[in-house]
Parts: sequence; structure tokens; C-alpha cells
Amino acid sequence: MILNTRNLRVGYGKKTVVADINIEAMRGQFICLLGPNGSGKSTILKTIVRMLSPMGGEVYLSGRNIATLSNMEMAKTTAVVLTESISPGLLTAYDVVLLGRYPYTGFTGNPTVEDNRKVLEALKMVNAENFAQRYFGELSDGEKQKTMLARALAQEPQLIVLDEPTSHLDARHRIEVMLILRQLTQKKNVTVIASLHDIDLVMKACDVAILIKDEGIIACGAPEDVLNEKSVARLYDMDKAAFSSCLGGVELRSNGYGPVFVVAGAGSGARLYRALVKHGFSIITGVLPENDIDFHVAQAVGATMVSEKAYTEVSPGAILQAQKLINEAKAVADAGFPIAPSNKRNIDLLRYASELGKSIYTLRNPEEAVKIYGDDAAKFVYWRNLKQFLENLLKAENLTG
Repeated sequence: MILNTRNLRVGYGKKTVVADINIEAMRGQFICLLGPNGSGKSTILKTIVRMLSPMGGEVYLSGRNIATLSNMEMAKTTAVVLTESISPGLLTAYDVVLLGRYPYTGFTGNPTVEDNRKVLEALKMVNAENFAQRYFGELSDGEKQKTMLARALAQEPQLIVLDEPTSHLDARHRIEVMLILRQLTQKKNVTVIASLHDIDLVMKACDVAILIKDEGIIACGAPEDVLNEKSVARLYDMDKAAFSSCLGGVELRSNGYGPVFVVAGAGSGARLYRALVKHGFSIITGVLPENDIDFHVAQAVGATMVSEKAYTEVSPGAILQAQKLINEAKAVADAGFPIAPSNKRNIDLLRYASELGKSIYTLRNPEEAVKIYGDDAAKFVYWRNLKQFLENLLKAENLTG
């Protein structure tokens, strides 16, 4: 065990921000703190690295109370990367990383061959060699963050503590930083503790998720165990979006005008559901097997759904249920689902909608539609992309009102 807390209470002045913090961090673990802004994530991190004094309880580093450790002992064990930007003047990225060697050289000491070797090794680990000689102030946010990670690595710590390491980074650099941190835990056996906001990245990269709200820890464990629709909704007070543990991300909820009935399956409906929700439509969909990716996306966006058990054929009863819902729909969309023996009855849903005179929008090309739907295909509206589909849908039959 590299770090543990006992009944830790953190805060500022006389105000307690989070109490009863009892966590254990093992070597090589990637631990994340999740919670809304102001919940106390940064306060916890600053307390465990001794930037703030505990209001109660203790923090132990490798079995020793951090209150008894010298500054040099802390520096040789723990590296810290905070969100506050630094202004190192005319220092290059290499010079900034070299500052991480101060526990071994001192502020006025001269770097040795070994120190320079450690700096180069750290730069290589974070893929920063190509900009090592550029001035730090001229670097992009992503390059600066990688430089700061390299500086932390140059300290040769057992523990790295980071406060929102992916904030202000674009998608590429967010993923790259998380992969670097993951690599450190696996190849260097370094323990990483970070506050994060990206729930999907927490699911994919972290070993332990600690959920913080209302002055306490509401859950702690493997992300796969503690992150679900209920816990994330409680954590962030979400009612217009939902987290899906199956998808590993948050989906907006469907509501508003419509509804639009989407005949989908085998992943054909996922992007259509999201596009409809984004533009304010409510969704009905089916008939979907319960192991289909469309089933999980539809569930997450709050669609009304007709489903069947996995690995079973669509039943006449499910088709009858779907037909009743088609009666309520203002339009019907064929997502271009692949047709198999198990779902071929879904073709009847489009034919039924055509008989009712519903507007039917399809992603299939006209030749394919004719082969499947025969003469009914002549009544369909064909669209080349989602933008065109949504524009037509918004204009048709006063769907926006």
C-alpha cells in the first residue's frame, strides 16, 4: 500500500468540505475522484500532498504519517501536477522537466549525467522529445501538460497526484494523457490519483473510482461496479441525460416533438437516435433484441421501445405492440437495418406504416428498398445523410409544433 487515509476530514478554515475519507491506494493503481464542481476533489488532493492541513484524521504514505515526513522525503515519493498554469520564463520544456530532479540535485545543484538521462527518459515516456528544446510558454496546452507529466516522472515518484489533468485539452490530447497515465501504472508501477470529469475515460482507464458529493464519499470501487445510471444521476443531478454502463458514456434523453418511430437493429439506429434527440424529438423504436447495441442506446436516450429476448425471432405479439405505437408516430424512419431471419418481421412494420399513410424516411438506396418493400418503396422519402433527413423531418407534417 502506497497511501491510505484514516477518518480524514478536509476543508478550509472552519468549513468541512469532505469528511470520513478512508481510502487505500495500492502500488500501480489508477484512482480517480469524480464529483461535481465544488464537491471537494481538489481539496482532498491538496490535503494528501500536504498543501493543506487535515481538519481531522491522518494521511499515511508508505505507512508513515505525512506530518512526520520532511519536504525532501515527500518530494522523492510524491509528484504533483495541478491545474494552475506556471510561468517559467524563458525555460525550455527540457529545463522544466529538469526541475523535477530537484530532490536529487537541489535548487542550486548541477545536473549529473544520470539526471539528464532521467529527464530524457521522462520526455520519451510522454512522447515529448520533439519539442523538448522549445520554450515552455510557446507550447500548446497538450504539450504543456505532457511536459508537466514528464517533470513529475523525473522525480521518480511512487505516487503522482493530478488535479483535472485533461481539462482544457482537445480530444486527442485527453486520450493521450490518459494512456500515458495508464502506462505509468502498468510499466512503472506508479500509483496515480487524479480528479477527473470525463466519465467515459474513467470507465476505460481507471482501476478505482471514488464518487464524492454532499461532504462525503458516496461510492468507491471499480468503475464497472460503482458507475451506473443511478449513481451518476445522483452524483450530477442529471434528469435530462443518462449514463449507460454498457456504452460507457452519457446520452441525452429524448423529449419534445414527434414522436418518430425508428425501425432499427444491429447498430443501424444508434446515430439516428442521437441525431433525433439532439434536435428535440421523442423516439419510439423496435423491435430490438435485448443484446443489440441499438437496444442499449435507445434505453439510454429514454426511447419508448419494443424488444425481444436475445437470440429469438421477432414475435407476432411484438409486431402488434409496435404497430400500436406506429399509430401514435408522426413519422417513421427505416434506419437501414440488416435483415436476417430473426428480424424479418420488422419489414412488416414499414409496410404497415405505408398502409396508414405515414411519412416514411429511409436510409436505404431506392434499388435496395424496392427489393425489400416492393411497390411500397415508391412512397418512401430517401435521404443521403442525417442532415438532409432532419431537415425534411422538421418541415414535414408540422413536426416542430
